[in-house]
Amino acid sequence: MGTWDTGPYDNDTAADFARTLDEAAPEERPDLVRAALARAAGATGPLGAPAGDEAVAAAALVAAHCPGGDPVDPVYGPEEPLPDLAGLRTLALQALDRVVAEPSEVAELWAGPDGAPWRAAVHRLQEVLQPRPPGTQLRPH
Repeated sequence: MGTWDTGPYDNDTAADFARTLDEAAPEERPDLVRAALARAAGATGPLGAPAGDEAVAAAALVAAHCPGGDPVDPVYGPEEPLPDLAGLRTLALQALDRVVAEPSEVAELWAGPDGAPWRAAVHRLQEVLQPRPPGTQLRPH
């Protein structure tokens, strides 16, 4: 697997996931995002890197539809439009919780000091995905 940076789409698995979304029929895209999140959230035993990378990418797509969320990566993220995915917030949070919990191959790969930016990016996604009472804002990053 090739990884070139710490963003949600900065690895081969996530970029391939984005390409799969682009090639899918528009009505199939939300189900593909939901399935990637559910695979991670429902994993028992060790979570493999491919499932973890896809879950982070899918969670980033959901977060892009939430207040304070960053736009989808224009280079490696999906190019085709996605419907509002904010209804998947809870599942996205569950998936990210599983990605950073042991045993997770992705968490192990980013465990050292060099992984701090990746961990910060995942934490940022978790913050954006948290439901907020009306009138509260996410603090800028």
